[in-house]
Amino acid sequence: MTAVWRAGEQEQTPPEGFESSGAETALGVEVTKAKPVTRTITSANIDRLRVTFGVQSLVETTSKGDRNPTSVRLLIQLERGGKWMTEKDVTINGKTTSQYLASVILENLPPRPFNIRMVRETADSTTDQLQNKTLWSSYTEIIDVKQCYPNTAIVGLQVDAEQFGGQQMTVNYHIRGRIIQVPSNYDPEKRTYSGIWDGSLKPAYSNNPAWCLWDMLTHPRYGMGKRLGAADVDKWALYAIGQYCDQRVPDGFGGTEPRMTFNAYLSQQRKAWDVLSDFCSAMRCMPVWNGQTLTFVQDRPSDVVWPYTNCDVVVDDNGVGFRYSFSALKDRHTAVEVNYTDPQNGWQTSTELVEDPEAILRYGRNLLKMDAFGCTSRGQAHRAGLWVIKTELLETQTVDFTLGSQGLRHTPGDIIEICDNDYAGTMTGGRVLSIDAASRTLTLDREVTLPETGTPTVNLINGSGKPVSVAITAHPAPDRIQVSTLPDGVETYGVWGLSLPSLRRRLFRCVSIRENTDGTFAITAVQHVPEKEAIVDNGARFEPQSGTLNSVIPPAVQHLTVEVSAADSQYLALAKWDTPRVVKGVHFSLRLTSGSGESSRLVTTAITADTEHRFSGLPLGEYTLTVRAINSYGQQGEPATTTFRINAPAAPAGVELTPGYFQITAVPKLTIYDPTVQFEFWFSEAKIADAAQVETSARYLGTGSQWSVSGPHIKPGKDFWFYVRSVNLVGKSAFVEASGRASNDAAGYLELFREKIGKTHLAEALWAEIDNSQLKDEMAEMQTTITETRNEITQTVSKTLEDQSATIQQIQRVQKDTNDDLAALYMLKVQKTKDGIPYVAGIGAGIEDTDGQPLSNILLLADRIAMINPESGNSTPLFVAQGNQLFMNDVFLKRLFAVSITSSGNPPAFSLTPDGRLTAKNADISGSVNANSGTLNNVTINENCQIKGKLSANQIEGDIVKTVSKSFPRTSTYASGTITVRISDDQKFDRQVMIPPVLFRGGKHENFNSNNQQSYWYSTCRLRVTRNGQEIFKQSTTDAQGVFSSVIDMPAGQGTLTLTFTVSSSGANNWTPTTSISDLLVVVMKKSTAGISIS
Repeated sequence: MTAVWRAGEQEQTPPEGFESSGAETALGVEVTKAKPVTRTITSANIDRLRVTFGVQSLVETTSKGDRNPTSVRLLIQLERGGKWMTEKDVTINGKTTSQYLASVILENLPPRPFNIRMVRETADSTTDQLQNKTLWSSYTEIIDVKQCYPNTAIVGLQVDAEQFGGQQMTVNYHIRGRIIQVPSNYDPEKRTYSGIWDGSLKPAYSNNPAWCLWDMLTHPRYGMGKRLGAADVDKWALYAIGQYCDQRVPDGFGGTEPRMTFNAYLSQQRKAWDVLSDFCSAMRCMPVWNGQTLTFVQDRPSDVVWPYTNCDVVVDDNGVGFRYSFSALKDRHTAVEVNYTDPQNGWQTSTELVEDPEAILRYGRNLLKMDAFGCTSRGQAHRAGLWVIKTELLETQTVDFTLGSQGLRHTPGDIIEICDNDYAGTMTGGRVLSIDAASRTLTLDREVTLPETGTPTVNLINGSGKPVSVAITAHPAPDRIQVSTLPDGVETYGVWGLSLPSLRRRLFRCVSIRENTDGTFAITAVQHVPEKEAIVDNGARFEPQSGTLNSVIPPAVQHLTVEVSAADSQYLALAKWDTPRVVKGVHFSLRLTSGSGESSRLVTTAITADTEHRFSGLPLGEYTLTVRAINSYGQQGEPATTTFRINAPAAPAGVELTPGYFQITAVPKLTIYDPTVQFEFWFSEAKIADAAQVETSARYLGTGSQWSVSGPHIKPGKDFWFYVRSVNLVGKSAFVEASGRASNDAAGYLELFREKIGKTHLAEALWAEIDNSQLKDEMAEMQTTITETRNEITQTVSKTLEDQSATIQQIQRVQKDTNDDLAALYMLKVQKTKDGIPYVAGIGAGIEDTDGQPLSNILLLADRIAMINPESGNSTPLFVAQGNQLFMNDVFLKRLFAVSITSSGNPPAFSLTPDGRLTAKNADISGSVNANSGTLNNVTINENCQIKGKLSANQIEGDIVKTVSKSFPRTSTYASGTITVRISDDQKFDRQVMIPPVLFRGGKHENFNSNNQQSYWYSTCRLRVTRNGQEIFKQSTTDAQGVFSSVIDMPAGQGTLTLTFTVSSSGANNWTPTTSISDLLVVVMKKSTAGISIS
């Protein structure tokens, strides 16, 4: 293939190899022997003529079904001097079942006009066995001249027709587009704007729809530039629209993309207004002629230009100033199918479905089909469809009113505010009668009503003629208001417009201004919802406020809650709710029922104007409360429903116990969460067999959502019991028992002891060096009593402070007992008395005779005993004894005698009970194991295993036999098709594949000719078998039976074995055959099976 292209410059050279140009005329007519096809050529400047012709198919079928080549002859003739002259004698020879086309070129053409015809010389086929229909596809008028095509981008392709089977070639191009004029401060690649635009333009590539529209409107060659000049198009409006289109929004796939782009090419000439409308549809805007220039109004949020009140408009004979109309229900679409050009679909057209489920439920499914012009983004297509839906659902009103010439303050496309007192149901607009600048107080032409909550604002016109919104700070009189600031230039009899928190501002966009014969102007405006942009582009959700207090749609009830209480042995239920907006004259209907389903019964109903109601005297039971709003017309809003119970609570579904260090935390769980339920906690160190004895035998802890028990009495390794029940205003549930233990993590306990011991004065004194300088100061407070005899020394130090006293006593004694044996004793005791209770710690060492033999003792008296090695600043104790328990990190024992052994963890990883029950999560046993019974889970036997008894298994993988059976495809009379069998094996031993006999055969059939002579014809059945693509069997048979069977080795680790079985059938003279084949069975087994022999 040869390709030549030119970029579209003014002085570009002609493309090489394309020294001629042609205009093709498609015909596609059939040429028969009886009816030659004739055409007249009228073009005066052509030099040559290319004729394209061919066959639909070219094949001849014999009586045996063989397809053979054939030929067809055609004559191409020109009329010269009133006679047909043959220019080309063409014979097409070969075999094809699809269309085949060929071309010839005719030169030395006769003077124009002249006739050309195509004549078929071969006789037309009269049977299906010969297919040779001929057709004249087209002719091409060729002019031999080198053309450069200035200012046009062109591509020329030359291909070999054989590569496309004589078919016409179809080529698609991905075009970047034209270089167009864009603002000089605009970067079209980054889509950014720098500085202030001076109005000048520069050439660049861009798919910003605003500047594509500018190019179409101002270009003199293909656009409207000859009718519209650059000065007639509002480029400043396009500049703002272009910036809006370049803003990035979510693309729907987690990223962002420009809000709008334009990628299209115009291939047909159309009406200018239609093209202009298509361009504007891609930007959510409309063209407007404002009397001087063609400008554009885009549907996006913008400032209010002017507020119009009842005192601004001309009232008709019926006393109506503002006249409203609404869109028809059929025009409110709830689903849109958007067609766009999809790059992910080969640049073909895809359809994006956009739906509003809530609107479908309300209005039904109303489908609109539309084309997104110039759209190549799925996200942009989705936003285009959603914009149509939200526009039709949210902006349903149109307003018409008439103004005097002096009251007209806007142009088409501007946003105006309608302050219609009649529509709002309250005073929202009028004129300012007087202004008190000192107090910032305005006197209005009518009385207004302000809400007690919220911050209302008033719109006033300043000296520049622009509306300014200021807050109202006071309401001294019904017709007077005080504002936070007084705008400059506010004049008497100026317009004011009131904005209330409970009412939506009624904004409209002007679409037309018509001058009447009496000098007034008729205004038509459509509703404008500024939050529509956030809904469409960013997926925001809003609950729109009403624009009137005379709403005919009751508000929905939301945040409905019920609080149950008790008073004077009666149960009360206080219901509260609110609404998303305040509507004048609305009441609420309450319906209280008990039970559910068929057993449901009505308890009471009520009507109230408040947003709360109290039910009293309710018996025990389960209740359902339904509340809905009712307006003054009796219409009901959407109901809100909630359920509540006045019953004793359900028992906890369970109690979760969390172990800690000398601590257990209990957290009860409910099946269904109930915020009115609390839990009552009881604790016992022993299991209570009878739940009725809990209150007398267990210790009451308290009421709450959870509870922790801690202290030295919560010893590790010991079970403790919690008894928990649910309580509420009505009663209490049954107890739920849960038992647990404190943590048995020895390392954690030692760390806990290290922290606690490190904070004591004793530890600080032991770790600190002795300062002898302090002794002199302490002598004054120290009283030392030394009684020195032969055998005893006693030293005592004591101090008293208010209700506390502390004593240190050291005793050294040598004494003789009654058996005249000496005993040596050393004792150090520390005692503190607080609130009359003594606390003692001491250490004693001694040697004395026991049973006639000397015995040395060291005795310690303390609540906690710890040993700490201070080497290298270590502060973690080596061991700690507390509460009849000993805590150590590492212990080396030669022999351990224990009634029971339990490891750490909850539950323990290892335990040995006194009755010999051994529990272990993981055990490595190198010796023999003798077991009489038990259960094994997930066991691997590496070596031989001998089972002398009975083996029962639900599932076995490995050394087994597997089979598969399949049927060959067949019609009612013959078999034809392929079966594929794939065998995969992950075991590490060889397999054998056995295929039992497959029986197949054709058939023998009687036949009688026209002379009633008997003859036979045969049906043939063929079977072909391949292994991994290699043929291992092939056989054909007629009326004799064919058989195939085989045994195939399948070595381990060789991958998947693929077997294919193909059966085909044929009959003599292309008659329908009659054949048969049996089903296929494939058996896979281990190659060597121990203990089995076959002879």
